[in-house]
Amino acid sequence: MTPSRDHTQENFPVASRLIAPALRPKVMGFYRFVRTADDVADDPALGSAEKLARLDGLEAALLDVGASEPAAVGLHASGAGVGEARVMLGAFRQDAVQARYADWDALMAYCAVSAAPVGRFLLRLHGEDAGLYPATDALCAALQVLNHVQDCAGDRAALGRVYLPSPWIGDEAAFFAPEAVALRRPVLDALLDGVEGLLDQAAGFPERLRSRRLAMESRVTIALARRLLAELRAADPVVGRVAPGKVDFARAFLRAPLRGPSDAALVLARVGRAGSSFARGMAALRGERRRALYAVYAFCRAVDDIADAEMPEGEKRLFLSRWRAKLVAPDCALSRELAWARRGYTLPVAECEAMIAGMEADAAPRVRVADQAGLDLYCRQVAGSVGAMAVRIFGAPGAEAFGLALGRTLQLVNILRDVDEDAQRDRVYIPLDLLAAEGVADGPALAMIAQPGFSRACAALAVQAREGFAAAERALAAGDAAPLLPARVMMWGYRRLLDRLLARGFVPPRLRPRLRTAEKLRMALAAARLAPV
Repeated sequence: MTPSRDHTQENFPVASRLIAPALRPKVMGFYRFVRTADDVADDPALGSAEKLARLDGLEAALLDVGASEPAAVGLHASGAGVGEARVMLGAFRQDAVQARYADWDALMAYCAVSAAPVGRFLLRLHGEDAGLYPATDALCAALQVLNHVQDCAGDRAALGRVYLPSPWIGDEAAFFAPEAVALRRPVLDALLDGVEGLLDQAAGFPERLRSRRLAMESRVTIALARRLLAELRAADPVVGRVAPGKVDFARAFLRAPLRGPSDAALVLARVGRAGSSFARGMAALRGERRRALYAVYAFCRAVDDIADAEMPEGEKRLFLSRWRAKLVAPDCALSRELAWARRGYTLPVAECEAMIAGMEADAAPRVRVADQAGLDLYCRQVAGSVGAMAVRIFGAPGAEAFGLALGRTLQLVNILRDVDEDAQRDRVYIPLDLLAAEGVADGPALAMIAQPGFSRACAALAVQAREGFAAAERALAAGDAAPLLPARVMMWGYRRLLDRLLARGFVPPRLRPRLRTAEKLRMALAAARLAPV
């Protein structure tokens, strides 16, 4: 059987010239066997029974050193990879009989047999430490899911397979309709967030390899994976082919001798991509303090993205529980940076756990807050935790009460600004007892926010926010405000937003308030200590 494509047509390098000449034939022998078996599993002209029979034949040839099967001859000649190839045959058998996946873990279990053996084979071939298996497993899973996202429409059309978890995509026909970009994009982004997490688990492992050649090959692979990740975030693979180009390959190979990005650089890239309104305040810090605050912000953004993701509630809770585990045993670039910040600035792990608890509340398909005490708890979890950690990073641990209070005030502004957006997710953070006092009963969120009493309840909450800013100003005047410059910059911007909310009112239509260019510039200058706030 002639393979459907050769190694030069893959998304990622296969036995490039970076691999030692003596080892390249061994890698190619392994690749040709795996490609042949994959082609059997993907042959649309064969039924499941015939596919399984042919795969059994390939396994028999794999175990018989005298077999004449061309795909096995090369592998036997190389003397390497038989064990990993047998594991991968299990994945191809699965492809012959299984066309859908129930959840993320089911997809990861498939990647464990369809992709992870490749990385383990390369490590073993180069005499590397088996302790690197978790990192290469994560990288190989990331590459596999990127391929699944890239080829999702083609796999469904040609093979009847959909690797994207079925509960995530819902109505399959609607999801894959070319015009359904708005329906598809949040699901793809949630999957790509998972891929980014896997790539972050692989971050830095090339620097731990003894083989300089394998390290360079690995850097090229990771660089191309991150490039494809970015392209898939920006384009829709259902309506057109998304793939790295020749320039991407050239750039990755040119940078192969250089060390890959540090954990801090990867976290900085996450922060930059988020485009947060907090960025100008964070810019007021310098050096390691800024790095630590970036780690805290990126962690908060990561768990918030999980809570907001288009995936079933059970999956959200699973991902959030894994973040609890990362607080104990960091296993990726972001969790390692957060651990570094916690050590350097004595950040209580309880504050990180409080943030996760708040996101677990947001993960529910329907969110309501019963009363003022419930609102205070939620604000304490998702905003007070940030304030408590931030003041320590600022160098003002004695200002924790200020940080907690300001965090609550900023969160009130977020709630008031985002009422329409939250209602789309069936979330209402205005306390139900406050709404009931204004004649608004609990019900569908979109119906609640359309009632006149809802606007009056928002106005009452805005008074709390205004009082919170006044109290923060008094606290700053009474103490040493210099270390709290980042907080002052953020507070200045958020106060402008509250002023706009009050001027606009809370009666529909509620246009989302934004800072003007001049105000953003002033915040940037204040962060650089060139303007007052």
